[in-house]
Amino acid sequence: MEALGRFWARVTTPVADLPVEWVLAAAAAALVVVLSPALWRPARGVVTIAHEGAHGLVALAAGRRLAGIRLHSDTSGLTVSAGRPTGPGMVATCAAGYTGPGLFGLGAAALLAAGHAVGLLWALLGLLALLLVQIRNWYGLWSVLATAAAVFAATWWLPPTGQAVFAAALTWFLLLAAPKAVVELQRARRRRAARDSDADQLARLTGLPALVWVGVLLAVDLGCLGLGGWWLVT
Repeated sequence: MEALGRFWARVTTPVADLPVEWVLAAAAAALVVVLSPALWRPARGVVTIAHEGAHGLVALAAGRRLAGIRLHSDTSGLTVSAGRPTGPGMVATCAAGYTGPGLFGLGAAALLAAGHAVGLLWALLGLLALLLVQIRNWYGLWSVLATAAAVFAATWWLPPTGQAVFAAALTWFLLLAAPKAVVELQRARRRRAARDSDADQLARLTGLPALVWVGVLLAVDLGCLGLGGWWLVT
């Protein structure tokens, strides 16, 4: 119990705010990763984890039965859930994917603004652990384990300030990567390479054009970027 108490105190004790220069440096590093084709390709797997994890969380919240999640080496993924094929629950589940990374980033920004960088990293480990039990393919298993290992290494070996910088960079990455993923979605749709995309599924479920849904997803992610970025720098 004493060890658990020390752990809880470590996770819940706020750390000092990072200097704005460090927060902006973390943002610049995340932006380089998002804009660099060579770095974006491997880093996009993190976006896929957040995307499919959001599908899964909302499916469960909507009362659907989660049947499994697959992550693929081409950075695509698939979340399978059982339940009503139409209705608000299915719409929310479908819309969660491309808004998930931005909303996760917004939540992370809120925790960082409150000084809970250490708690944020352990919360991420908890979410990754929950995701792990739903993974149904080897590549997905390796991808989630590798991501969890990187986060765990930061919590275990970095000092509190280093953990805060790592958490800030990861938060900025989610906030910046989310709208880029939506832009990539529309580019793929324009090439007719994503005929069964989330936006197209939402169009079939609601009757609204897929392009309208692309705009909605992009607006949510840009809103998360604006608000989350404001929280991080003020």
